[in-house]
Amino acid sequence: MTADKPHKRRVRYKGKYPKKFEEKYKELQPEKYGDMVQHVIDKGNTPAGMHISIMVEEILQFLDIKPGQIGFDATLGYGGHTRAMLERLQGQGHMYATDVDPEESAKTRKRLEDLGFGEDLLTIKLQNFCTIDEIAEEVGGFDFILADLGVSSMQIDNPKRGFSFKVDGPLDLRLNQQKGISAAERLETIGRDELAGMLYENSDEPYCDEIAKAITDVVRKGGHIDTTTKLRALIEETLQFIPEKERKETVKKTCQRVFQALRIDVNNEFEVLYEFMDKLPGALKPGGRAAILTFHSGEDKLVKKALKQGYKAGIYAEYARDVIRPTAQECTRNPRARSTKMRWAVKADHLLQ
Repeated sequence: MTADKPHKRRVRYKGKYPKKFEEKYKELQPEKYGDMVQHVIDKGNTPAGMHISIMVEEILQFLDIKPGQIGFDATLGYGGHTRAMLERLQGQGHMYATDVDPEESAKTRKRLEDLGFGEDLLTIKLQNFCTIDEIAEEVGGFDFILADLGVSSMQIDNPKRGFSFKVDGPLDLRLNQQKGISAAERLETIGRDELAGMLYENSDEPYCDEIAKAITDVVRKGGHIDTTTKLRALIEETLQFIPEKERKETVKKTCQRVFQALRIDVNNEFEVLYEFMDKLPGALKPGGRAAILTFHSGEDKLVKKALKQGYKAGIYAEYARDVIRPTAQECTRNPRARSTKMRWAVKADHLLQ
């Protein structure tokens, strides 16, 4: 006879409300504490372990999904967009989705299965969305495609993923922690000029030279910038020359840009996006529709240029000359929507000869 498994007590926290990610046990169990989760959302916050999908109605309106169609969600994430698109299929047709995060995609698969979206309606592939051509060849192309290029809130808020400078955690920033090297490892070997160039190219960081020098000086002297708070502290120290009344906001924005630049670098985001945009027309059926959500100027410029070139070549019958942005009401409910831009294209029924 085996001994009873000891009861595991929840994490204790000080004060009235939990502040650390791992202490928010109610938010992390939305199926059990739905009222608490809704309360957090109503306050304009994102519950721990969740992601609130952006511009759902605008996406659905443009994609004009019909039952029986075949669709592709390039970035599964928490599955909110995927679920909305599946509901439009009304049990007919099929959705394909990709994600490189094994931890979160497994949770999303279970979540969607519990809602009735099993393998007969949804196929999830643990691979990069730049492999869209391989999947399209398997299934004969897609009627509609969505690519949400943002990082999910579940990843940003979880300290062990290292995406946020606001909490202490390992300086990782990989979407798939089982592949490649972490941001901390990247900083161990990168040269000063290369780092300055990366910070400027990936996030238009105005203090790229000063920060690159500070980081490489630490590494050269045998130091290690291996946590999020170490990097934040170094940025704060480096920007001490900023006038005091401007310093706090400047440090905050610089931290955002430096973390963004490192994330783009360790995940090869620009290379992946360029490959995806190159393969996108071939993955769409004639008349097929594609919507893309961008979150910073670098990726938005890349998407805009690719769609414009496709239109001029006669590949797309129409494309978004102007971006669509979330409503003011949505930005109030979900502040993380503020930087979102939506671009779109419709593939031509017949390509120009």
